[in-house]
Amino acid sequence: MKLRRMVSLQVGAMLACGLFLSGCAKHADFLEIRDQVSIIAKTQDQEQKRFEAMQRRLESLERVREPEGGKLRLDDAQARLQKLEGRLAKIEEAQLAQAASMRSDLAIAEATRQARVTKPAGPLDLPSIVPGVPSITPTSAFNLAYNDYLNGKFDLAVSGFQRFIKDFPSTSLTPNAHYWLGESYYGQKDYIRAMQSFEHVVNEYAGNEKVPAALFKLGLSAAETGDTAKSRKYLKRVIEEYSTSDEAKLAKAKMAEIR
Repeated sequence: MKLRRMVSLQVGAMLACGLFLSGCAKHADFLEIRDQVSIIAKTQDQEQKRFEAMQRRLESLERVREPEGGKLRLDDAQARLQKLEGRLAKIEEAQLAQAASMRSDLAIAEATRQARVTKPAGPLDLPSIVPGVPSITPTSAFNLAYNDYLNGKFDLAVSGFQRFIKDFPSTSLTPNAHYWLGESYYGQKDYIRAMQSFEHVVNEYAGNEKVPAALFKLGLSAAETGDTAKSRKYLKRVIEEYSTSDEAKLAKAKMAEIR
């Protein structure tokens, strides 16, 4: 049984290591896999404890068997032990299957990345679907584009977030995709398109956590275009509507600069 627990831990470790080394995903995918492995490990630990308790009970019965009825109690305990062993085996099979699925998802994400590198899309063009490459999960698709942004590959990031918005128009990550599309344009110094993306976040996702940041970046983008009046308008909104946010402090400092 200890060997089974070691195998489970090794599977989780290999998955985490594979994520880190592949570069396909960083934050969200790692957390998702870590949580799933943790849940499976906890379930397996619970079953392990139950198995050990049954095993101790069986050993006790074997030491002090009653002349009559003892054999029935021993047989019942053995049957329950066998059932627990079967449940543990199924948990291990599910864990291995989940590991294989996650590895496949990461391989698909990497294949998509390589296809983009081979034939990069223009700033306004959506990358074509790669023949033979299945769809990937929203989290993997988002992280693929986000990693490109973090690495300063703004052209790839723009294409990636555009593709995400087209393929996943109504997920919980979609507002973030619009925001980081704006950040990618901002990184390209394409301030007009950056403002369009940030305005979409403000207008279409009121109440979303990215709205204060989008308003602040609208102020910065407007300042970069030379429109100080519009810049001050956006910065003032951040200060007045989101006074306790980190962006409000940044907006006050920027307002002092452009006076």
